[in-house]
Amino acid sequence: MNSSVLTISERNNIESGPWFSKLSLPLRSDILARAFVRRLSDGALMSVRGEPAEEWVGVARGAVRVSSVSLSGKQVTLTYVEPGTWFGDIALFDGLPRTHDASAHGETTLLVIRKPDFKDLLQRHTELYEALLRLNCRRLRLMFDVVEDLNTRPLASRLAKQILLLARSYGVTQGTEEIRIGLQLAQEDLAQLLGASRQRVNQELKGFEREGAVRVEPTRLVVLNKDKLLAIANR
Repeated sequence: MNSSVLTISERNNIESGPWFSKLSLPLRSDILARAFVRRLSDGALMSVRGEPAEEWVGVARGAVRVSSVSLSGKQVTLTYVEPGTWFGDIALFDGLPRTHDASAHGETTLLVIRKPDFKDLLQRHTELYEALLRLNCRRLRLMFDVVEDLNTRPLASRLAKQILLLARSYGVTQGTEEIRIGLQLAQEDLAQLLGASRQRVNQELKGFEREGAVRVEPTRLVVLNKDKLLAIANR
């Protein structure tokens, strides 16, 4: 990989990622040496459910929208893959087709490792097996957390928790307390992430505004008071 094709912030997103940054220097260097850069415009399709897995991918900028199609034919967002995160390894391990659709959300930059290079990395660096095992254990724990929240927490609590997570991943501090979430999300997008209706999410957001916790802007959210939002999340 010629690192000059990445901007400084893109390169920093990859190198400072919580998983990637803990790898040994030889492994990090080998991954980057084999990677190539792919830039996608907003909405560009990256992979489709059912197709063979051929790539392992790291997000350097923007976000990857992982989605599925409901029985009624509606596209439903399941999660957004944030900068610094690597994904796509599971299907390369088990050899099964991709389980979901993936597309760019906003202007997105990816680092891509082709399947043969991924397999070779595993052969040359046994460390990568353990690192990916830890990564997938974390994914599994997060999945159980989501299921638990869905069954035990009210929508307001789950929504506040989701906004805090988005602020941590995409937040840009403004002034002393305000945090603007850089990821463009409509209320329908938030509703899909939470398994709720847009109307109910809209009602809860209006309540958050009345409490002085957030400000709702078209396709943007601004956290006005993190402590108030934490209090809602813990109710």
